[in-house]
Amino acid sequence: MPSTMEVACEDDDCELDMFENHYTYDVPDDHAVEDLTCPYCGGSDLAEIEV
Repeated sequence: MPSTMEVACEDDDCELDMFENHYTYDVPDDHAVEDLTCPYCGGSDLAEIEV
């Protein structure tokens, strides 16, 4: 099954608390949270949530 990454936006002015990224099998091994931006505010102050 493809992986899922749960991400929190840590920008104090952003209203989004978390989002999930669902990946296909083709996602590169070196892809990380640093490659993402927040879908709500567009910021890059993100942290992966470990579940």
